[in-house]
Amino acid sequence: MSATVIMLMPGYPGEMPYYTRGLDVQGARVIGLADHPYDTLPALAKQHLAEYRQVPNLFTDEQAAIRTVREIVGNRTIDRISCLWEPGVIMAGALRDALGVPGQTRAQAVLFRDKQAMKEAVVAAGIRAPYSHRAQNIKEVWEGAEKVGYPLIIKPIAGAGSQDTYRCEDKAELEAAIARLGHIDEVSVEEFIEADEYTFDTICIDTEIRYRHIGFYRPRPLVARSIEWISPQTLSYRDIDDPKLKGGHAMGEAVLKALDRGTGFSHMEWYLKSDGEAVFGEIAARPPGAHTVDLMNWQSDIDLFVGWAEAELKGTFSIEFERLYNCANITKRAQGQGRIRSIEGMEKVHNRCGASLCHVDLLPIGAERRNWKHTLLSDGFLIIRHPDWQETMDMADYIGTELQMYASW
Repeated sequence: MSATVIMLMPGYPGEMPYYTRGLDVQGARVIGLADHPYDTLPALAKQHLAEYRQVPNLFTDEQAAIRTVREIVGNRTIDRISCLWEPGVIMAGALRDALGVPGQTRAQAVLFRDKQAMKEAVVAAGIRAPYSHRAQNIKEVWEGAEKVGYPLIIKPIAGAGSQDTYRCEDKAELEAAIARLGHIDEVSVEEFIEADEYTFDTICIDTEIRYRHIGFYRPRPLVARSIEWISPQTLSYRDIDDPKLKGGHAMGEAVLKALDRGTGFSHMEWYLKSDGEAVFGEIAARPPGAHTVDLMNWQSDIDLFVGWAEAELKGTFSIEFERLYNCANITKRAQGQGRIRSIEGMEKVHNRCGASLCHVDLLPIGAERRNWKHTLLSDGFLIIRHPDWQETMDMADYIGTELQMYASW
């Protein structure tokens, strides 16, 4: 008999339909729950759902949402509840608790969302993390700055990525950051770590790592989100056994145990200082976003959307793989404002990269520019792969400089 799975947000963000497909391919009956109408779902999500219900209060009123979902479920047995969208992981945990479904509980999920509680838990396990301070008002922000010192980072306690995150060198910059964070109830004031920034991404079964991946940000996300002309890159390492990454592996394993990840994807960000010290950044109970799982798939010619679903549903991971390539995702931002009027350099990119160019997804001519501060993918992206690390970076840099998009009204 097939498993019955509730999938929160089966169609959003953009990669979610592929996870919905993965569950269906692995034989699950998938019930989609979200806070928007069925008609707004992408076709791929619709194709792989057995049932869909709109729950308007799904992420705004936990108890009301639980009551509504109980009514939807009725007497049916729910085998799993899946959510790979970070703002929904606590709600998924609350539903598991309420319906008696195995998996990450609400209390466990909080440690993957509340950045201060998260850091306190990993520090208690003996893991190096930035010194930090929770603040719920302006007075507590200033108190945190006194304890942490400058330079510092101020970020939302329950943020995702580097959204609403600011580096402050002194009191004047902190005052400006506080003004911009007026819409956020609770923040973390933490030590700024001068280092390169990496990821440690896994699929676990009962906290045992069955698949692992190391990513690298060029430049650091905080820089990429601050300077519009940059074409940010996420790179995927072929040689994850590089000795310089050893500390990140050990730290990732220790963090997963300290927070009791259980079964599913995780996405950890960590810092590698010039002296070789590895420092914990943060971790989420979800896959990496911005098409990084696509990099992982292109690296080995596999399908981790289906591989994750197998782990989730069956407690097994049977994909056999070899790391064949380094991969890179290069994000593009148009120059100017308004609608895309021209894309220049694409022929040169094809000539330079050849078969290494895997995927191109740029806004078409006539489309309105996206707000680059509100979306990681900005006005589009390209994916490349190559067995050699330096050649991969060189091609990524070539795309960053030679491919240009222009917008105007």
